[in-house]
Amino acid sequence: MNPKVTTEHNRGNAEIFKNPFLERLTKTSLRSNIIVYGAVVLLLIYNALYIKNIPMNTFIGFFIFALFFWTLAEYLLHRFLFHWINENKFVQRFHFVMHGSHHLYPRDTERLLMPPVPGILMASVLFAIFYIIFTIIGYPIYTWAFFPGFFLGYLLYSFLHRATHVVKPPKRFKYLWKHHSLHHYKYPNKAFGVSNTLWDHVFGTMPPKGD
Repeated sequence: MNPKVTTEHNRGNAEIFKNPFLERLTKTSLRSNIIVYGAVVLLLIYNALYIKNIPMNTFIGFFIFALFFWTLAEYLLHRFLFHWINENKFVQRFHFVMHGSHHLYPRDTERLLMPPVPGILMASVLFAIFYIIFTIIGYPIYTWAFFPGFFLGYLLYSFLHRATHVVKPPKRFKYLWKHHSLHHYKYPNKAFGVSNTLWDHVFGTMPPKGD
């Protein structure tokens, strides 16, 4: 099930919550995200290198791996979580809040980025999950080297995603703009990658050739 985008939706703005305070928390700006999330990433890097004393080479290795791992997480989250919907009212509400509103209102510029408050809350949950995983394999301290790269990967993806909706595509990356446009307007069950098309190729969700 996927929402049908109309001309009215394409030009309008979503209303996610009736409560003004909660509604405000669903909106953000590019500047706010760069300042808040940029500070978080820098603090995470500082903590890893100067408080946890993780060796630089080890940190760089985990950091780069995490950047790549994000691309897979991006694909899996988009395909299996953000497009998860059934007849259950709770699931439908979750889908609308997390992603359905974006498909209905793809030009709602105040919601093209994850706002800092819910974003940091979700990042905290993800950090806890990774910490548990690294603890199970016996190296919990390396969560601090992995997570900054993973989080930066998410931020780069989010800024690129915003750009595909509001900025004219650079010639070199025009294929990414087209890829995401096909997902929105023609193939909602394909083209789940935003920052790359690698995992769409791997998992067979590329749009048909010629589109």
